[in-house]
Parts: sequence; C-alpha cells; structure tokens
Amino acid sequence: RAIAGLARAHLALGDTVQARAILDGAPAKLAGDAALIAARAQLDLAEATADVGETAELRARLAADPADHQARFDLALALLADKDAEGAVEELLELFRRDREWRDGAARAQLFKIFDSLGPKDPLAARGRRRLSSMIFA
Repeated sequence: RAIAGLARAHLALGDTVQARAILDGAPAKLAGDAALIAARAQLDLAEATADVGETAELRARLAADPADHQARFDLALALLADKDAEGAVEELLELFRRDREWRDGAARAQLFKIFDSLGPKDPLAARGRRRLSSMIFA
C-alpha cells in the first residue's frame, strides 16, 4: 500500500514519470495487490487524458454527429481529466452500446481501467460493471 500511495502522491503532483518509475519498481509478488492495480490504472488514465480536447468542443462535435465515436471516446477522456468519472463512464457505456467493437473494444477496455482505478468497492465502479455486464450478455 505504501508503494501505491507514493505513486498516487506523485500523480497528484502531475509527475507521471516518477509515478511510473515507482510502480514499475514494485516487487513482482505485489502485482495482484488491489492498491497497486488501482494506482497503475490511475496512472494509465492520467497519461491517456494528458492531451485531450475541451469538453465543450467535444460535446459540440457529438451534437453535430452523435455517431462520431472518436469524439465520444475523447469526451470520456476529457471528462476524466476534469475529474468527472461518472460522466466518463456514461459516455463510454453509450459508445459500447452503439458499437462494441469500435477500435477493438476500446470503450470496454477504458471502462475496465476506470473501474480498476476506482477500486473494487467503489459504488460507481460496481454500477458501471453491472451495466456493462448487462450490455455484454444482452
């Protein structure tokens, strides 16, 4: 837990390079630790959201073309960057509903990263997993 906490502290400071170095240096025997899994997912999300567009611009693109999957995916990342995980989950679930296989299942993969970053007991992660599961098996 201390390793994950240190990595999250560097993430909070915007130092993704040091956070990555800390996590990559963690002993292999801790690979399955929930705190490390969450910290790795948080780092992956921080790196993925570093260069996303503005939410207003992306919402305008979606209003003009609701089938613009790239705009919806980018909007989800922008919402994550704005600390709106719930909004990001909603957009990714909508993208998954519209096209499960877009970019080799990118929406599903991103949802799993978000769920991992939130942790197994987080209510948003639990709700999101249930909704995704119902879409997969419907």
